[in-house]
Amino acid sequence: MANNAGRNVGGALVSLLKDYGVDTIFGIPGVHNNELYRGLLNSGMRHILTRHEQGAGFMADGYARATGRPGVCFTITGPGLTNIMTPMGQAYSDSIPMMVFSSALDVQDQGQGHGRLHEITDQCAAASTVAGFAATATAPHDVPELVARAFSSFTAGRPRPAYVELPIDVLASEVDANWQARPACAVPHPDPAAIAEAAKRLAAAKRPVIIAGGGAISATGALGDLASRLNAVVIPTIAGKGVVPDSHPLCAASSFSRGLTKKFVCAADIVLAVGTELAETDFWVDERLNLSGDLVRIDIDGDRLSDRHGSDVAILSDAGAAVRALLAELGGGQGNGEFTQADAEKLDADAAAADSKEESQLRQVLRELRAALPERTVMATDMTKIAYAGNEMFPVEHPRLWLHPVGYGTLGYGLPAAIGARFAVEGKDRPVVALAGDYGFQYTLNELAVAAEANLDLIVVIWNNQGLQAIIDDMDRKKIGHIATNPVNPDYAKLADAYGYAYQPVAALEGIGAAVARALEEGGPQFIELDGAAMF
Repeated sequence: MANNAGRNVGGALVSLLKDYGVDTIFGIPGVHNNELYRGLLNSGMRHILTRHEQGAGFMADGYARATGRPGVCFTITGPGLTNIMTPMGQAYSDSIPMMVFSSALDVQDQGQGHGRLHEITDQCAAASTVAGFAATATAPHDVPELVARAFSSFTAGRPRPAYVELPIDVLASEVDANWQARPACAVPHPDPAAIAEAAKRLAAAKRPVIIAGGGAISATGALGDLASRLNAVVIPTIAGKGVVPDSHPLCAASSFSRGLTKKFVCAADIVLAVGTELAETDFWVDERLNLSGDLVRIDIDGDRLSDRHGSDVAILSDAGAAVRALLAELGGGQGNGEFTQADAEKLDADAAAADSKEESQLRQVLRELRAALPERTVMATDMTKIAYAGNEMFPVEHPRLWLHPVGYGTLGYGLPAAIGARFAVEGKDRPVVALAGDYGFQYTLNELAVAAEANLDLIVVIWNNQGLQAIIDDMDRKKIGHIATNPVNPDYAKLADAYGYAYQPVAALEGIGAAVARALEEGGPQFIELDGAAMF
């Protein structure tokens, strides 16, 4: 416990965060939040200066996804908050623990319309639209309680961004007591009666299917064991990739966007959905799935258990605790499921056979990338066609390796998220790759500077198809004439050189592996441009 008496709130807050295990903060200093930086100067904590608050938020998101620990940001009043709200929205949608601290106008000036610098009508109300917890500290003694509540929100329920704002006058106020981190809340455990009922139904099922969502990460290992016990096919959502290894005999690809996979799931006599909203962005179905059998749901968010899909058996619990309880309830016996490895393989094979020409080409590119990269490579991807294909086609063996902006679906995520993950993940056997399209990359390309000045081992892969191809395809389907879909790209070779990245152009499929191998060997900031137009 740090002795905070006699320090100001800014300094005491930094010491408190260190007690909570925070080692890295992403942010930008400014005239309204400089007191936070007084505390950081000799704290021993690492501060990453980003080029935009949006970059700070996405880096914190990537850090959190790669580690499971909250990513922490410092931002400034007004535009600092509104700039970081897009990453907060992404983290809110995808259940990512992010801790955002912002300065705010003096307590007496809030909501008064005095024309103060960075003034907005109600800053905390704005933040609350993209936060699971949002509060204002109106006095120094509020701060330790609000921080404790914020950190508890990451374990006691569905993890989402937490926001605490600190008025300028409060930040500068003296602290007259010691602050210390409070123990984290224990994760919720399941009701034994619900576990018993779920185990009975699952054991009797002939065609059981398990859907592994992003909330199932705490059940890694146990969920694969449960699938084997039940002879159940496992289909991960995009956020759930790696919770059950793709090499598991009963694991099929994340192919819910395919009609044949939805049909397979809907024909099951029981579906166990673990840590998933069963949302549009999981299945690309506007309404509920038309399931034939029972639906057993495990979720830490009680609202999900009674949403439009409902639950035949609802288990409010941390996923890991519930899945382990199911295994214990089942004992050593085997379920009555009839699925085998051949069924999972056939589902994957049928999906590949249904590839369009473009999907087949993207599958080849992803196969080359997968073969060239170590098993534990972290891939942070953007909203781009090659990443959409990779959601299904890029196999992973562990969770926290495929980082994709699923629900909110914002452009510009891939590069800063990869940088955040790179600051979190160490070791030559753990490469980090940003995979982005030529247009979406330009949303946050300024963050190239962050990796360059830290000389990070980071590989940036740009899929250059010379335009907004996904939008063009959608316009074609809707018979809308093409407009605003063919922007002029920068010269990526010159851009890479300007930021100090080694640059490699690749215009042939067979060149991908060699380019990746060279980037891995050389280390440091690397830039690979894949010419999608010339490759096939």
